[in-house]
Amino acid sequence: MTLPSFNPPQPDTDHAVSRLRTSRLAASSKPYVARGAGLVRCAGCRLIVSHCICDLRPSVPTRVGVCLLMGDIEALKPSNTGWLIADVVADTWAFGWARTAVAPELLTLLADPQWQPYVVFPAEYAEAQQRVVTEVPAAAQGDGSGGKRPLFVLLDGTWSEARKMFRKSPYLDRLPVLSLHPEQVSSYRLRRSTQEHHFCTAEVAALCLALAGETRAAESLVAWFDVFSERYLCIREQLPLKPDSEAHQRLAQLAERTAGADALQVPQNVR
Repeated sequence: MTLPSFNPPQPDTDHAVSRLRTSRLAASSKPYVARGAGLVRCAGCRLIVSHCICDLRPSVPTRVGVCLLMGDIEALKPSNTGWLIADVVADTWAFGWARTAVAPELLTLLADPQWQPYVVFPAEYAEAQQRVVTEVPAAAQGDGSGGKRPLFVLLDGTWSEARKMFRKSPYLDRLPVLSLHPEQVSSYRLRRSTQEHHFCTAEVAALCLALAGETRAAESLVAWFDVFSERYLCIREQLPLKPDSEAHQRLAQLAERTAGADALQVPQNVR
């Protein structure tokens, strides 16, 4: 099966997580050395050049926004999946988290009247259970009623870091807590977790997109995550690359469906 090239990003992908990574590197007093640091990586997808997936990057419009609060070195890790969210969701913001400081831009974003922020976290950690919600209101799903757009605040770090962010970020205390109850087991294998029900950040974002009624964006993010994970593991475990794998085919099929749907929406007089 021939994989189409669609919406290829420039090698120096310019999105929120990429910019946070650049600023974090500039502020570091010593270089961050990740596993496989000696490999020559593509700046756009962080995979080695021979396994680059930049020309497969999906482009799917969505009304949803994502705000990533990232642990100290998350943006530096080649395996970080917040990067994949920023690849797919155009309205993605990324901020480094610190207990004693908060970026003014983050506070401005959370107060923006066009957005309804939701802190995505398990309900049992919310002291005030009245903050907990399990659904995104219909008005926020783009049904024409003028409701606010959902902004999902994701705490991107290790599980212990995420718990600390949730407990020690007073500016999040006034926001509703969106508690997800996924039935599937996480497929994340790039880093080990002691709990099968702990989902990586990209998987959580896909669940949020689906809950907000953004099915195409959710499916595309999952497929993008699967292709990235497959190629990342091929590099780490020195396995042969399979460009016709199920994950690659699914991503290509979604791209074709999205392109077809977009073509149908173009008025006849501008085709």
